Amino acid sequence: MAKNTKIPKIPRTPKLAKTPTGISGLDEITFGGLPTGRPTLVCGTAGCGKTLFSLEFIIRGAMDYNEPGVFMAFEEKAHELATNVASLGFDLRTLEEQKLIKLDYVHIDKSEIAETGEYNLDGLFIRLGYAIDSIGAKRVVLDTIENLFSGLSNQGILRAEIRRLFQWLKEKGVTAVITGERDGPSLTRQGLEEYVSDCVILLDHRVIDQISTRRLRVVKYRGSLHGTNEYPFLIDEDGISVLPVTSLNLDKPVSTQRISSGIRSLDTMLTEGGFYKGSSVLVSGTAGTGKTSVAASFVNAACERKEKCLFFAFEESPQQIIRNMKSIGMDLQKHLDKGMLQFYASRPTLYGLEMHLVAIHKAIRKFKPKIVVLDPITNLITVGSVSEVKSMLVRLIDFFQSEQITVMFTALSLNTIVNEQTDEGVSSLVDAWILIRDIESNGERNKGLYIMKSRGMPHSNQVREFVISENGLDLVDVYLGPEGVLTGSARMQQMLQEETGAVLHTHALSRKDREIIRKRTMLEAKIESLRSEFESAEEELNKVYVEEDIKKAVMEENRKKMTELRKGNARDILPTKKNRK
Repeated sequence: MAKNTKIPKIPRTPKLAKTPTGISGLDEITFGGLPTGRPTLVCGTAGCGKTLFSLEFIIRGAMDYNEPGVFMAFEEKAHELATNVASLGFDLRTLEEQKLIKLDYVHIDKSEIAETGEYNLDGLFIRLGYAIDSIGAKRVVLDTIENLFSGLSNQGILRAEIRRLFQWLKEKGVTAVITGERDGPSLTRQGLEEYVSDCVILLDHRVIDQISTRRLRVVKYRGSLHGTNEYPFLIDEDGISVLPVTSLNLDKPVSTQRISSGIRSLDTMLTEGGFYKGSSVLVSGTAGTGKTSVAASFVNAACERKEKCLFFAFEESPQQIIRNMKSIGMDLQKHLDKGMLQFYASRPTLYGLEMHLVAIHKAIRKFKPKIVVLDPITNLITVGSVSEVKSMLVRLIDFFQSEQITVMFTALSLNTIVNEQTDEGVSSLVDAWILIRDIESNGERNKGLYIMKSRGMPHSNQVREFVISENGLDLVDVYLGPEGVLTGSARMQQMLQEETGAVLHTHALSRKDREIIRKRTMLEAKIESLRSEFESAEEELNKVYVEEDIKKAVMEENRKKMTELRKGNARDILPTKKNRK
C-alpha cells in the first residue's frame, strides 16, 4: 500500500425513521416507535390485547401527533369497537367525525371464498386505498389478518397474497399494524407474516399460580436496536402501559441534600440530620414494632415541607392508617385533603409482581411525588419468590434513583429462612437500613432501634429505645445494668435508683460537710487557746529577759556612780590577774 494512500471513510447511513406509538413505555423499548412506512406484526393468543394495542396506536396518532389513521376490522363492527374503548376514555365517534380516524368493517364469509387460482386481494386494496386517501391517513391497522384467508388452504396463493399485501402497504407509505393470532410454536397461523414484517411484537397473557400477567416482547426490528426482554404491560382505564426494565445502568444522579426522617432523635443519630435525598431506606422489624408509624412520620414531615408523597399500602386500608396515626399525634387526613398525600392500597394478590411494578410506575408518573413509601414489601412474597421480589425491587430502586425520589420500604422480619433471606437481599440494595427489635425484660416487651447501615454518612452505632406515645415517636437512651440493656420499667427503676442514690449521696456529703465544719471550729478554738498560752509563756520569758537587762543596767549605773565617788578607776578597784598573783 502506498504511503499517501488514504483509507476512504465509510459513509454513515441515516437512521431508520420511526413513528411514535404514544403507548406509554413502548416507544422507550423500541427507541422511538414503529418503523415509519413499514408494516409491523402484532401477534398473540386470544385475550392478550392485540385489538386494543392497535386501536390505541391509531387513537394516539390522531390525538397526540395529528396523524389520521384507518382501522379496518374483520371481526368486530365499528360500533362494537367504539363501545369497547369508551371505557378507556377514548371517543372514536368524535374522532371519526373530525376525520382523524376512519373505521371500516369488512365482513368475510368462509363459504363465499372459492379456492381458485384467481383469488386475490385487489378488492381489499381498492377499499383500503380509498379509506386512506379520504382522510390522508398516515397509519393503518388490519385486525386480524387470518380472517382474510379463512377457508383458503392453497398455500401458494396464500403466501403470494400475504407478500402482496405487505408490499402494497409499503408502497402506500403508511405505518401499518397488522394483528395476527398465534398458533402453537409459530407466531402466526400461516407462519409467514413474521418473516415479511419489518417489526414483530409478541403479546402474551399467562396465568401462574392463579395470577395473570400480560407481557410484551419485540421479537425483531429490522434496521434498529430494541429492547429484547419481556416487558410487563397493564391494561386499565388509561389504556396500555408498558414497563421498560432494561435501563439498569449504574449512572444515576446523586444528591448531598439531607431530608428529615420525621423523628428528631433519629436525625441526630444520623449526625447531620436525616437521609440523603433520592436515597432508599429500609425499615424492618417484627410485627408491632412500629414500622408503619416510622413510615407515616417520614411522610408527615415531608408533607409539612410541602413535598408530595405517595403511600403504597399492601396490608392496611388508607382509612386504617389515618385512624391509627391519629392516636400518636399525626393527622394525615389534612395532607390528603390538601393534595400533598395520596394513597395507593391493594392486596398483593390483586396482580402479579410485574403488574404491581407497572402500577407503581404509572401512579408515580401521574402523581409525581418526591417521597414514596411501600408498606410492607414482604407481603409481595405471596405472589412471587424471594429472587423475583428482589428483582422487582432492583427495578424499582433504579427507577426511583433516576427520578430522584426518596423511597422508604418497610419489611416484616420473622424467624424464618425466607424472611431472613428477604431482609438480607433487600438490605444490600438500599442506602440506609433501620432495624427495630423487641427487647424483652422485667416482664414486658419494649422496642430497640438500630441503624444497621447508612451509606455515605457517619451514624451512631448505639441502640436507642424506641418509644411510641400519644405525642409521637421518640428515641431515648437505653440504660446498661448488671444484666445488660435496660428498657421500659426496668429503665425507669434504674433511673429512680440513680436519683435516690444521688439524693442520699448529697445528704451524706452535706452531713460530712457539717462534721468537717464542726471539727474545724473545735480545732480552731484549740489553736486559739494554744496561741494564747504560747503568748503568755512568751510574755513571761520576755519579762525575765527584761528584768535581767534592767538589773544589769542598774548595776552598771551604780558601779559608775561608785567610781565617781571614789574618784577612781574601775581598774584600780577591780582585781586583776597580776594583783591576784
